[in-house]
Amino acid sequence: MNCKKVLSIKKPKRFVKDQLGRASFSIILNIAEGSGKSSTKDRKNYFIIARASVLECVAVIDVMQDDGKIDKETYQRNLQLANEISRMHYTMIKNLTE
Repeated sequence: MNCKKVLSIKKPKRFVKDQLGRASFSIILNIAEGSGKSSTKDRKNYFIIARASVLECVAVIDVMQDDGKIDKETYQRNLQLANEISRMHYTMIKNLTE
């Protein structure tokens, strides 16, 4: 997802911008922190949180599209990217389960 680009298109309300920024940053930070954990259980937990943050970004993008803050093309492109990222996280989580 290209959250920075989405936020620069039209000025969203401050709380929307803050929430999308925190959620997108949380994805990266939780993957990094999880990668540093030695136990599989801890690593998996951080990857699950990262994936949940992707879904949180999607929810914000949904609201922005519904409110007319982003166009349909931008919405669809970011939804597709979020889906790809979510699938990667799912694979990472699944690989730790087996």
